[in-house]
Amino acid sequence: MTQQHAEALCLVNGVVRTQETRTGIAQGTVTRVGRIAFVGSSRDCLSFAGHPRHVVDLGGKVVLPGFIDNHTHFVMGGQQLLGIDLRECRSPEEFRVRLREFASRRRSNWITGGRWDQEKWAGRELPTKTLIDNVTTDTPVFVQRIDGHVGLANSLALHLAGITSATPDPDGGRILRDAATGHPTGILKDSAMDLVNAVIPRQTSTDLQQAVLAAQRHAAEVGITSVHDITQAEDLEAYRRLESAGELTVRIYSRLPLAMVDSLVREGVRAGTGSDFLTRGSLKAFADGSLGANTALFFNPYLHEPDNKGLATQALERGDLRRWAIEADRAGLQLSIHAIGDRANSLVLEIYDEITRTQKPWDRRFRMEHAQHVRAEDIPAFRRLQVIVSAQPYHAYDDGPWAEQRLGKERLATTYAFRSFLRAGVMVCFGSDWPVAPLSPLLGIHAAVTRQTADGKNPEGWIPEQKLSVDEAIRCYTINNAFAAFEEDRKGSIRVGNVADLVVLSDDIYAIDPREIRNVRVQMTVVDGRIIIDNSGSSP
Repeated sequence: MTQQHAEALCLVNGVVRTQETRTGIAQGTVTRVGRIAFVGSSRDCLSFAGHPRHVVDLGGKVVLPGFIDNHTHFVMGGQQLLGIDLRECRSPEEFRVRLREFASRRRSNWITGGRWDQEKWAGRELPTKTLIDNVTTDTPVFVQRIDGHVGLANSLALHLAGITSATPDPDGGRILRDAATGHPTGILKDSAMDLVNAVIPRQTSTDLQQAVLAAQRHAAEVGITSVHDITQAEDLEAYRRLESAGELTVRIYSRLPLAMVDSLVREGVRAGTGSDFLTRGSLKAFADGSLGANTALFFNPYLHEPDNKGLATQALERGDLRRWAIEADRAGLQLSIHAIGDRANSLVLEIYDEITRTQKPWDRRFRMEHAQHVRAEDIPAFRRLQVIVSAQPYHAYDDGPWAEQRLGKERLATTYAFRSFLRAGVMVCFGSDWPVAPLSPLLGIHAAVTRQTADGKNPEGWIPEQKLSVDEAIRCYTINNAFAAFEEDRKGSIRVGNVADLVVLSDDIYAIDPREIRNVRVQMTVVDGRIIIDNSGSSP
């Protein structure tokens, strides 16, 4: 069974911001067989469509190309929607109570997910197993911090994983221990988390498909029509099954682990291999951890931990990442490498530079996932090597209240350096890192344009010289993201021949006070010419 296209759809009496230089702003558009068939005035749209059955009067509302998210963990986000949510916990006690209540409904099953953030707590202290052991006695728990680089295991989970005071720290990871006893506190960082992940029962195919369905419902609610996903092999199978059944309503640009490069080369996959709804050919790897976990890799130590400069991943330390990257590039596969700290970014740039100098030229479109903290002297290398900065602006909203305590003011000058990158001629694209941050592109646009922070202490912007304009931020969520996935010839703008993916907003975010962008709502989401979400009150 193939994806089913809607009948012709005619949108009129709107403000259609096409993201195309030639057409600019129109009043309406007509879609046919899943493609944009016409863009122009309302009268011309109706004339072109003839007598369409489906006409939507937009009443002056703004239409944009469907939002594209450059970095999601889509299945994990769906699982989060179906599981426990600890993100909004404001204290250790609230964290404990939510786990107790959830465990009472889920006895004998693992509790995972969570996405807690101790930076929202008064003392900002990391939770420990003693906080939750007596309310989760019969239930193994492994809940992750919002960045996915720190997890808390209760005693039962540690026991099942075989983690004791004698267990050594794995390469690229840390097991936090009680200073007095030497026993694990329950906090595991980066590769140490794999010790617990290895004993968590695997999700069934049905479980994974249910997570995708939940995730794509949420995506439609926030106006997302395509995602660049960090995909595991089992996730890919769930996507394939749903695509075959005609049930995918979000387009997936899948990025499998770089460690799988050999299998993709044997299969003959290259960048852009796939269909309209499921594409492969990009590979993801990690160079370091995260700022929140104090594992992002820096040239200089963290201010509050003078002996800590962060952690390089095992793959980077051992040279595997470099070897895999060269092999992938030689096979025409795109590289997307996670780098948070300035040293991690610099080391990945060195790998990209070596590839550029030694491998056959092609339109490779290197990506640096996050590129959060960079040295000013490294920014020209991004331009010279044509590295795409794949950033997530809401992280600046989350990190702003506490990043200075870790790095100091001077090192923050090129933190989330969106303006500096654009000024240097570097391609920048945006996303969320969901479920690490909210999926909504409007929240991301708000963060990029205002640079406000979660504590409300930066009303004029945190590092305000790095603010973007509304149009720049929207392009980062549309046409720039399409380019980052080799898809600018078919999506990211409202142009005849492009896929009919559109979003209608409640307000014109170009015209309102930028501080109000976070309050704008998605009124309609159209994917492949089909209305997926309609909160407009109008019926086609």
